[in-house]
Parts: sequence; C-alpha cells; structure tokens
Amino acid sequence: MIAAWRLLRLFSWIAVCAPFQAALLSLGAGFGKRLPHMFHRGACRIVGLDVELWGERSRERPTLFVCNHTSYLDIVALGGVLPGSFVAKLEVRSWPLFGMMARLQRTVFVERRRDATAKHRDEMVERLEAGDSLILFPEGTSSDGNRVLPFKSAFFGVAEKPIKGRPLTVQPVSISYTKLNGIPMGRRFRPYYAWYGDMDLAGHLYEMAGLGRATVVVECHPPVTIEQFKNRKELAAHCERAIAEGVSKAISGRLEGRAIRGRGMRRLAAAARRRARASAGGLLDRMGSAVGNVPPRGHGEILRASSAEAQTPGSSEPDKG
Repeated sequence: MIAAWRLLRLFSWIAVCAPFQAALLSLGAGFGKRLPHMFHRGACRIVGLDVELWGERSRERPTLFVCNHTSYLDIVALGGVLPGSFVAKLEVRSWPLFGMMARLQRTVFVERRRDATAKHRDEMVERLEAGDSLILFPEGTSSDGNRVLPFKSAFFGVAEKPIKGRPLTVQPVSISYTKLNGIPMGRRFRPYYAWYGDMDLAGHLYEMAGLGRATVVVECHPPVTIEQFKNRKELAAHCERAIAEGVSKAISGRLEGRAIRGRGMRRLAAAARRRARASAGGLLDRMGSAVGNVPPRGHGEILRASSAEAQTPGSSEPDKG
C-alpha cells in the first residue's frame, strides 16, 4: 500500500512540475535551470531518500561533476544537491516518463560509440562555455552499488579544452546507498536500490517504493583540473580511485567527519546545541561557586531569597559612614 501511495504522490509531483518547466524552457527563463533542483529534492522526500552531502561542493561555474552510477535513483539524489544537467546515453531520451523528464532537465544525450565521441564532446563544451555545469557517469552503465566499474576516459576529453580561457574544474563525486531505516543496508538490500543488468524498471520502482527510508551518501571529493595530470587518462584514473575509495568508506561505515547537509547533519547539529547549552549551564554554576564560595542555586531558590530580603529591610547592616 505504501508503494502505491508513494508512486501516486510522485506522479502527481511530476504532473505539477513538468508543465511549469516546459513553459520556463520555452520562454528561456533562468528559473528553468533551478526548478529541476527543487523537483529532485521533492522527489527524494516522496520516495523515501534521505540524502546526506559530505565534503564541499565546487562553487566554480562551470564544473564537470564526475560520479559513479548505481541506479536511476542517482538522478534525483544527485540532482537535489548538485547544480547541473546530466550527461546520459541516447536511449534514455526514448524512455517513457523518464525520457521526458530528462529532456525537461536539458540533459545532454550521447551515443556510446567511438565515432560519435568528438561530436558529443563539442556539444558538452558548448554547454560548459554557456556556464552550465554537467554531471557525467563515466562508467557507461550502472553497477550493483558495492563497487565502482572501470571509467571510460573518452569523455574526459572535454576537460582538455579551456573554458573561457581557464582549465575546466572537474570534481569527483561518489554516491552510495548505505542504510535502510537507519540500519546498514549491506549487500542483501542494496539491489532494491541499485538498478543494473536486466532488471525490470517498473517492477524495481514499485518494490523500492514499498520499502522504508534509505540513506544516500553523496560525497564531494577535492576538485582538480587537467593541468595536474599528463593527459585525460590519468585524470580519469584519479577520479576513479577517489570515487571508489569514497564508495568503499561509505558502505562500510568508515566515513570521517560529518555531513554538511541532510538528516544526519541536522541530528548532529541538534546534539551539538544540546551539549553547548549543558556546557554553558555548567560553566555558569562553576563561576557562581568560585565567587565567594557560594554554592550554585536554582532559579526558584534565587527568587525566594530575593523575596525574603525585600521583606526584611532592617536586617541589613547599618551604614558606618
């Protein structure tokens, strides 16, 4: 029942947002670039994805975000925290519903053929020169979420061309599905979120929507440029290593530091505030005890003492002046 309710809400959310996005794109309105960001955040809440953002996202415009690929759910999870359009295989354009959504988000569709690489690279460069950040999945296909597949270096060629006279900023980003209802997901439940091989899309979506809430960790690794490497193959290898390490740490619970956005961050912030208030209260008590060796008193005791002093003015020491 929960699956049907979630999917009904999701399709209603699409029906509300899609006409607005189509109108904004036809008018050339700048808000047409920001509405998909809002849409993806809403979709995550509806289908039960709690996205935690770790690390610092690149603020350079444009940026090429390079990510591993686990599922169609990557689109809503990444789209809610990364500002940019996706680079997707050409077949996605004809998919029911998802193809329409991809077109409305100004996705760059590419063919996975060697002879088409130059054409698509030029199209990506044109979008980058227009100031659009792009989100690239260099594995070429989705995985089971427990590992990262070898990166294809061909589309890293876009980083070889300066954008507006400067080297393009490339940021590796890892995405991992780590928990289900707060419990580590493990290999058993991760396929309910990872979509790969010959899995049926409709059936997978319905099963996923019937589960609880999943935690998705998106980790932004330090950005780089092509100038730090000999060629695009070395750049691709560096991004693959950084992302593979990020996925390994996330799914094994070895992430260090704290999330800067998401439910986990809010819980940590609330705990920090409670500790700060407790520490401040203890500090005030210690300060009161140190001045005149007066024992700390509660708020009610202070009020009662003040009332007694006000009622017995004669008890004060006489003036010796």
